[in-house]
Amino acid sequence: MSKLPSIIVPARLASSRFPGKLLHPFRDKPIILWTAERIHKVAPEFPLYFAVDDLALAECLEGAGFKVVMTRVDHSTGTDRLAEANAQIGAEAVINVQGDEPLVSGAQIRALAAGLEGEAAISTLAIPFTKPEDFANPNQVKVVRDRAGNALYFSRSPMPFAREEGGRVTAEWLAANRCYRHLGLYAYKADFLKAFSGLEAGYLEGIEKLEQLRAMEHGYRIHVGITDQATVGIDSPEDIEAFEAALIADA
Repeated sequence: MSKLPSIIVPARLASSRFPGKLLHPFRDKPIILWTAERIHKVAPEFPLYFAVDDLALAECLEGAGFKVVMTRVDHSTGTDRLAEANAQIGAEAVINVQGDEPLVSGAQIRALAAGLEGEAAISTLAIPFTKPEDFANPNQVKVVRDRAGNALYFSRSPMPFAREEGGRVTAEWLAANRCYRHLGLYAYKADFLKAFSGLEAGYLEGIEKLEQLRAMEHGYRIHVGITDQATVGIDSPEDIEAFEAALIADA
């Protein structure tokens, strides 16, 4: 790639678990501005845009000096929203940071960019599991990689299966046998973004309910970088406490 990717944050106001969360005030500042200011602080070299579907979000961000692209309200996925926004922006590659992840790190953003330097159409990140209960949790997505760091498969099931342990692993086993949890951070080459909305939904995607499997079923390569930094997402009001604790630890 000849230029740095642009960061585009897809931001929609609707949320079933936490209505209006991106404008929810925390320490007198909306969550979306915590995310915006964090990205600007840790990765200032990357062009930054917000793909929004509501004027209230646009006014909040533009009032703080951030660039906004208005998008349709009826997108079924954040990837589709990115594609619409990038049709206006024209970046060669796009890093997708979620608006409800206000502690994304510069190292994570740069690792995503590095993952697109080869043949992969998509770059993402994973972190090693340390707790057996997390490894067994279907809400924590697992990924296995080939020797070049490209994804072989994503699943909600524990994988690889520890056959000699009968599938019952311990923290010691996880320390000796690295198994990876997928983090919901992505970067895309522009050609993939343009093509994505026209791809037929995948069979495995339908079973696992994992959008990235659609890309794999259509032959796109996904590079998976490894990080030791977990993300802190805000999906429900209860997550605000975890965010505050992480802020204190990060200070």
